Amino acid sequence: MPSFDVVSEVDRGELDNALLQARKEIATRFDFRDAHAELTLEKDQLTLTAVDAYKLTALLDIVLGKLARRNISLKNIERKEPEVSSIGHARQIVNIKQGIEHEVGKKIVAVIKATGLKVQSTIQDKQLRVTGKNRDDLQAVIAALKAKEFDVAINFTNFRN
Repeated sequence: MPSFDVVSEVDRGELDNALLQARKEIATRFDFRDAHAELTLEKDQLTLTAVDAYKLTALLDIVLGKLARRNISLKNIERKEPEVSSIGHARQIVNIKQGIEHEVGKKIVAVIKATGLKVQSTIQDKQLRVTGKNRDDLQAVIAALKAKEFDVAINFTNFRN
């Protein structure tokens, strides 16, 4: 029985490349000479640090620009409020969302059911599995999901016959 998975993942290689490009730009820019700007990535959490809040916002703009150029959807980026210490040092945490949350999964299932096609969809942990007898129905579901906007970017994987 043909099936495919609906997932929301950020490609780790593209994320690493975008951060490497951002670090290179920070190292060469004159306005970041004494800013002590730093990017650290641990699992799915990116920490930005700089001398002051102004440099932190500039650093965030650079990082978001590089992520967008590497085709990483900014829907999967969750920015926390910047923290500024009493001496002016600023830090901001940016979370990278991996997987489809349960509420978003319910919305996706509702869109699939609204198409009226003979397919079944099940929520499995952080992804959705869509199965059906007809391959054309599955492709119609993919087209319907691409036409809708969701809170996270969705990808389609494991299309099997």
